[in-house]
Amino acid sequence: MATPDEQAVQRAIAAISQSDPLIKLLQQVRLGRMKPTDVGLCAVTESWLGIYEKALATDGLTQSGLRRLNPAPRLAVLIDAGVLTDDHQGVTALKASYNRVLTHAGGE
Repeated sequence: MATPDEQAVQRAIAAISQSDPLIKLLQQVRLGRMKPTDVGLCAVTESWLGIYEKALATDGLTQSGLRRLNPAPRLAVLIDAGVLTDDHQGVTALKASYNRVLTHAGGE
């Protein structure tokens, strides 16, 4: 049976995955079928940033669970692809939110 932390992590991952631009849309950018500045891709990415931030507030997440949800690697891929910039308001807000919840989260 899954621990409460594991259940919280799985709920957060499910929420984040539903609008994740890395799954299909980033591949379209890499294949040249879509530009990094495409309006649709920007809309999906903006929505995903907000959903990710809300998912970090999932009840029951511990520091261990939050470390598994660190947005930095996914943000780096989107920044490298030119979809986002490091100084984008949503990027800075998500990073700040992650650091804040990680600092205030309970232990293992």
